Amino acid sequence: MITLYGFGPGLGMYDPSPFVLKVAAFLRLANIDYRYNGNVNYVFKAPKKKLPYLDDNGTIVCDSTFIICHLKDRYASDFDSHLSPQQQAVATLISKSLDENFYWCLVYFRWIDSASWPPVKNALFGKLPFPLSTIVPLVARRGVSKQVYQQGTGRHNKEEVLSIARQTLDALSVLIGDNLFCLGDKPSSLDATVYAFLAEAILVELDNDFTRLARQYSNLNDYCQRIQQQYFAG
Repeated sequence: MITLYGFGPGLGMYDPSPFVLKVAAFLRLANIDYRYNGNVNYVFKAPKKKLPYLDDNGTIVCDSTFIICHLKDRYASDFDSHLSPQQQAVATLISKSLDENFYWCLVYFRWIDSASWPPVKNALFGKLPFPLSTIVPLVARRGVSKQVYQQGTGRHNKEEVLSIARQTLDALSVLIGDNLFCLGDKPSSLDATVYAFLAEAILVELDNDFTRLARQYSNLNDYCQRIQQQYFAG
């Protein structure tokens, strides 16, 4: 049995982490049976102290990128076979952009922006007993703020971070157009990544400048809803 370990449902999402959601989306797109165990405490059990990680019948794989590579190699070797070499190259670059650029915009508007922090704090830490419910989110927020600043996004003001996000959303809107999936009428592993990040911006139960920006793109909203209804309903 394949077991995916994540944070657990939160903010109206299957999992509030785009990286956990990315793996779950790939498993569903590729029709691979799995079990999902969600609890923030799995962070401490994870080999690299980060989620997600995967237990494939005793084989432990960490990091969403390595997990999807493992799943493709073992269970879905032909999943992207309909893509041309050029499309596969584009898919790799888009995935890296979302993982390493757009992600930090999402983090900024969840952890740094004061408007979103209260519901995020409640979703992630609300079940902790007092005084941990006060101490842990304070320490965690300071740690994330330091990471965002060191990465660079935290050095920008809100409007500058929104402009970075807008560039990515503009590009994705053009790429997807009227397609059913990112690169045509068939899903690819790119859709797992794109859906995960867009869903965490569009379908998430948060209302801030970042989510309002993402919801302005009608075709990206339609894309998210299609995948949500087809692969995550019920």
